Amino acid sequence: MILSSWANSGSDVAKHWIAAQPGAPEAWEFVDYDVEAPGPGEITVRVRAAGVNPSDYKRVAANANVEFPFPIGGEISGEITAIGPDTVIGSGAAQVGDEVIAYRVKGGYATDLTIPAEKAFAKPTTLTHAAAANLLLAGTTATEMLVVTAAVAGETIVLHGASGAVGVSVLQQAAHRGIRVIGTASEARFDEVRRFGGIPVAYGQGLVERVRAIADGPIVAALDAVGTDEAVDTSLELVRDRARIVTIAAGQRAERDRIRWIAGAMAESQSFRDSIRGDLVTLAQQGLLEVPVARTYPLAEARDAVRFLAEGHPGGKLALIA
Repeated sequence: MILSSWANSGSDVAKHWIAAQPGAPEAWEFVDYDVEAPGPGEITVRVRAAGVNPSDYKRVAANANVEFPFPIGGEISGEITAIGPDTVIGSGAAQVGDEVIAYRVKGGYATDLTIPAEKAFAKPTTLTHAAAANLLLAGTTATEMLVVTAAVAGETIVLHGASGAVGVSVLQQAAHRGIRVIGTASEARFDEVRRFGGIPVAYGQGLVERVRAIADGPIVAALDAVGTDEAVDTSLELVRDRARIVTIAAGQRAERDRIRWIAGAMAESQSFRDSIRGDLVTLAQQGLLEVPVARTYPLAEARDAVRFLAEGHPGGKLALIA
């Protein structure tokens, strides 16, 4: 059933991006599709922006537990156009017209989308749609990294990849918790690290010595958001307790060196990240959590956005504007 509200968006038919088979984004297709009317526990969202994340293309390329054709995109911001009977969203009561964000949806690269209502939360008024569509995946990952390393106020930690999307969220959340962060970045990104409360340090030869000089005391935990051998080796040298070293990008090294590895596909990580979505929405609403956006693209140019992200170092999040 096609909802009559779609006509208000300037189009009689919804469109979304799908991957018909495993492979690169060049093979993705932007096609018309019918959106189901929401049933109990569901809402339909007019998507205003979709977050662009590495997992969007990596899952398809690797054929990782994917059934084809596969609708692409896991994070959105928009407004409710229809609500199923007896339904509340993740943050409580809602009505048609309310602005919401949603994380771990299926098929977010779309003009319209029907989703489980529990995945949706009231959009922080402090964020644009482009920023809000990128809040929760990076934000919940950052929270989990801090929690699994048991970092607490007054401690000093090292963060590899401090100027990336997850890193910037770690910096802000750590500052809110009173945790001191020494963050690796290129010198061109030092101001960004400082802006969000971190102490920047250049990666490269001599990193261990530079971190120790800045720390002037013990480094109790290490968070790796880049996955390089340098990041893991430095973490192992600086942190005595391997249970307080976590990576989101070096799974093989984690297994070999017996450090923590977390990933969104892990059931335990999914459960935790789902449980703290509302907390991050609250932080953003209070002005304590920003989401830097580097570029936006029209929804029809999703391939270009993904290619740019895959090149590395986008300088902030990317969003597709529907």
